[in-house]
Amino acid sequence: MLGSQDYLHYIIKKTKEHNLDNITRTKAYQNFYLRFPEIKWAFVASLVSRNAGWNMTDLYLPPFKKLLSHKKRQQLFMTYERANWLIFSDAYPQLLVYKLSRKLNMPLFDLLTGLRVSTFMVHEWYQFWQHHDQNRLMTALIINEQNVIQRPVMKQAYFKYQVFSRLPYLIQDFLFMNAVILPTRSPNLYGAFVHDFTNVTNRITLGKHLAAIIYDPTIYQNLLDFATTMEHTGSRRDYERFLQLHLPRSPLLRVVYPTISHQDIIRKDWYKLGGIKSKWFQDVQNHSIHSNVGASFYKKRHLLYASYHIKKMFS
Repeated sequence: MLGSQDYLHYIIKKTKEHNLDNITRTKAYQNFYLRFPEIKWAFVASLVSRNAGWNMTDLYLPPFKKLLSHKKRQQLFMTYERANWLIFSDAYPQLLVYKLSRKLNMPLFDLLTGLRVSTFMVHEWYQFWQHHDQNRLMTALIINEQNVIQRPVMKQAYFKYQVFSRLPYLIQDFLFMNAVILPTRSPNLYGAFVHDFTNVTNRITLGKHLAAIIYDPTIYQNLLDFATTMEHTGSRRDYERFLQLHLPRSPLLRVVYPTISHQDIIRKDWYKLGGIKSKWFQDVQNHSIHSNVGASFYKKRHLLYASYHIKKMFS
């Protein structure tokens, strides 16, 4: 009979296999959701992870190459990559422990303490096993993932001073140029704009807002249809093929980026350090769930290209 160490070895090995790059992470989230649809967070994570890949390859588009130095673009890439890697390294072991628990028909969530998962999530998984509240678990995982990256990425000295305090990020934040796009196999694009990304409460609210859109009964099937039929390449061409656009296409992720080797620093339990705010579990007031975010997003893209062409003319 297998013991705790055998399970931990299996989980660590499988997590490492799927944590190679943005492509493998996105696929792992999606494949897990298709097998265990009660874990609603996994589908949300797969769609948000697609956006991380698109943000990475956007940095190779002409305006970004012209307006940002190579060093600055590499710093932005590492910000996306580090956060994407870190969330997966924490969340995917939780999914695998749930998978083992289902297989053995007994809760194995004590294993999570040996995987440096927060005590908050250990409690939430036991709660889910007992009460099967899918929405509460989804919200708990959103709260957890955003706290997991708060100190190692958002408040880490390198990212804080080299990325989040610099003009390119501040301008994009001020102009609401960044968005999480939820595409369909049609011109309809759903999603939400990202603002004040360094604020953990804002990111949690954004995550809950996106989840409300994704699981809206009039939208969900279209998003699932896109996800299951369109292979994730890390390029916006995955969904831009359904739009009438006349903009350059971003490259495939694996063509322009190598596999990054990450150092896994010793993690501290964010829950023990700061606890949670009660408002993090409150439902979002979703007034714009059916708005087509794509029109506004690509209007700003065209303005970005106009700025690029003007700068190119005078350089």
